[in-house]
Amino acid sequence: MSSTAVPRGSHLPRRLIQLYAGLALYGASSALLVVAGLGLEPWGVLHQGLAELTGISIGVVSIIIGAIVLLLWIPLRQRPGLGTVSNVFAVGLAMDGTLALVPEAHGLAAQAGVMAAGVVLNGVATGLYIAARFGPGPRDGLMTGLHRRTGRSIRLVRTAIEIAVVATGFLLGGSLGVGTVLYALAIGPLAQFFLRFFTISDSGGTTVATPSSAQAILPQ
Repeated sequence: MSSTAVPRGSHLPRRLIQLYAGLALYGASSALLVVAGLGLEPWGVLHQGLAELTGISIGVVSIIIGAIVLLLWIPLRQRPGLGTVSNVFAVGLAMDGTLALVPEAHGLAAQAGVMAAGVVLNGVATGLYIAARFGPGPRDGLMTGLHRRTGRSIRLVRTAIEIAVVATGFLLGGSLGVGTVLYALAIGPLAQFFLRFFTISDSGGTTVATPSSAQAILPQ
């Protein structure tokens, strides 16, 4: 962790606003990638593939998968926070809500614009969510739990999980394309930038403790 922490209850209203604004925006930005139709983020590929297979909405699939992944925390002895539990429901609901409101994108130019907006807004959402410090998302908790139990690096564990997720989702009919590649390349720098932007400082200008670059994992 970096900088000096402030008392536990400090800035709670702002932190709660950041948490839920970040979760809602994360779901909305993921929905924009669906609308663009040029490829989804790794877990989105799996969610879309399962939605195609089952006929359930992609947002509800996201909620179900999030709940299942959260159950996997039990043998890993991970402890969920408010942000973890909220993530399971809020992202999927926001995703379905956005898909119900946003029209389809027609033409490559429109699709590319929507895709770019989705990626950038996802970076904003990530910064909001992580800076609120209410615990990791269920999928990231799985990653850190496996890292701790196996001794493998975060990079290796995350890569292995996401390769498995993307491959399974693609085989089930999920959308894999240029949007997936753009997301993979851009989301790290975007998340890091907006994490610093949304970090909360106390009245004396001291930065509230925030995750280090190794801990600043995406809220999935």
